[in-house]
Amino acid sequence: MQTRFTDRFQLKYPIACAPMAMVSGGILAGAVSRAGGLGLIGGGYGNAEWIAQEHALAGDTPVGGGLITWMVDKQPDILDAALSNKPWVFMLSFGDPRPYARKIKDSCSALFCQVQRLSQLDLALEAGADVIVAQSSEAGGHGMNNRATLTLVPEVADILAARAPNTLLLAAGGIADGRGLAAALTLGADGVLVGSRLWASRESLAHQASKALAVRLTGDDTDRSIVFDILRELSWPEGYSFRALKNTMTERWSGREDQLLQVVEEERAKYLAAVAAGDFSIAHSTAGQAIGMIHDIPTAAEILERMDKQAADVLLRLGRRT
Repeated sequence: MQTRFTDRFQLKYPIACAPMAMVSGGILAGAVSRAGGLGLIGGGYGNAEWIAQEHALAGDTPVGGGLITWMVDKQPDILDAALSNKPWVFMLSFGDPRPYARKIKDSCSALFCQVQRLSQLDLALEAGADVIVAQSSEAGGHGMNNRATLTLVPEVADILAARAPNTLLLAAGGIADGRGLAAALTLGADGVLVGSRLWASRESLAHQASKALAVRLTGDDTDRSIVFDILRELSWPEGYSFRALKNTMTERWSGREDQLLQVVEEERAKYLAAVAAGDFSIAHSTAGQAIGMIHDIPTAAEILERMDKQAADVLLRLGRRT
C-alpha cells in the first residue's frame, strides 16, 4: 500500500497511531513504528517526566509526539520539554498551531495539525503544516460533533489540492480495519490516523478491564458528552466534547450537566474511586464508534498487517468489478 505518506516517511503501511493521551505510550508507539507504521506518543495535557519516560521506552525506534494545543498555551515550556526528546514528527490538536509551528519545524520534526472543521484548516495551513489530520465526530476522545469522515475528508482533500498540494492528508475517525483504510484512500487521504483500534491492542496503556469491556460492545454503545470532563475538572474550549463508552455516569448525566454541577463533588468522588478500582461502569473508557469492528486484543503489528492486507484485497476486488 504505497502512498505519498509512506513515501515521505519511509513507511511500510500508510497508518499512524493516534497520540492518545496517556494511552499511546512508548511501547505502543515503538511497536507501531517497528511494524512499519508511524507511532506517536500521546503527551496529552503535558507531563514532561512521563513524556521523557515513554520516549525512553520506545528505545531507538523513531517515534513522534503530540500535545493538546490549548494546554501548550497555558504551559509553553511543555513544548520545549517534549521536543527535547527528538520526536520524529510532532502533532498539535485542539487549538491554534501558528505560535508553535516554527519551533517544531526548527527541531527537525514534521508538523502534523489535527482539524475538525474548515476554519481550523486555514490556521493549520498558515502554520505550514506538513500533514493535516482530518478528524471526524466518529472518533473516540475529544472532538467536535458536526462532521463525518465521509464528507470531511474529501472536502479537505479538495482544498489541499487547490491550495497546498504538497501537504499530506490523514483521515481520522471511525477507521479500524482495512475497509476504512481503503475508503480513506479513495476519499483522497494519503493515509489514516488510527485511535480506537490501537487503543485495543496489547501494547496500549489502556486498562485491561476497559479493553475487555470494549470488545463486547458496538458503536451504538458510545456517547459524546462533557460529563467526564466535568468529573476530571478539565476546562475544554467551547464546542469540544468527549466520546467514550456509555456507562452509568453518562446515562445519568449526559444532557443534565447543569444538575451534575450541583452535586459534582459527590459524583467526582465516585468517579475517582471507580478509576482506582478499574470499575468502568463508572470510570470512562475512551473509544470511538469504530469499537463495533473490534473483537480482539492483538498486537499492534498484527493490527497493521491485517488492515493493510484487507485494504489491498478490497481495492483489488473493486478494481476487478470495474
